[in-house]
Amino acid sequence: MDDGFLMEVCVDSVESAVNAERGAAPVPPAGLLQVVKQCVRVPVFVMIRPRGGDFLYSDREVEVMKADIRLAKLHGADGLVFGALTEDGRIDTELCTALLAVCRPLPVTFHRAFDMVHDPLVALETLISLGFERVLTSGCDSSALEGLSLIKRLAEQVMSPAWCVTSGLFPPGGGITERNLQRILEGSTASEFHCSARSARDSGMKFRNPNVAMGASFSAPEYSIKVADVAKVRTLNAIAKNIL
Repeated sequence: MDDGFLMEVCVDSVESAVNAERGAAPVPPAGLLQVVKQCVRVPVFVMIRPRGGDFLYSDREVEVMKADIRLAKLHGADGLVFGALTEDGRIDTELCTALLAVCRPLPVTFHRAFDMVHDPLVALETLISLGFERVLTSGCDSSALEGLSLIKRLAEQVMSPAWCVTSGLFPPGGGITERNLQRILEGSTASEFHCSARSARDSGMKFRNPNVAMGASFSAPEYSIKVADVAKVRTLNAIAKNIL
């Protein structure tokens, strides 16, 4: 926040974490966290997500989440990120309260499960009352640009005298690029944003089997690796610095 804004880069590898730091941006399994903490000096927030899919969790999945939180804290996480909903699209206050208790004293962000809620304005008030420090959102739309009008409404809601919460509570995230960041920041009045800033890098494999795909049919090609791009991070950083 030395430049008046916070840029958060989502990473899933040590290389991406190092590139995010080289580009001058803070970044967000125990093994990855341990090595990342050895390689970077910026804050690392760990996503607690027991599986892909929806955000309605079973009792066993909740136990996994609690165990992952404890491991993340043990290995030096600077903050945690999670989200949980009820079957009718509301914030699961009981589960969130229990997970927040395990997370403390670390700061906690509610992730883009927020974009799947039934009523985002009510959900935001619930999250503030529960004690979440930040809420990541694309404005309940396919990207932060499409959801800009709702993000602005959320900003107006938390900046009202009834709440007196800064706009940094909910950094816009989802589909943010060099082409739309200025419009998103100017339209949302946000002082933080969340992005991946990735580029594809070709695999170093010489032998390649074209007949097998590891994962779902719609997953990324096996021999193309997505990593945080230093140049993209720096460009986004410069755009935000110029605006904020």
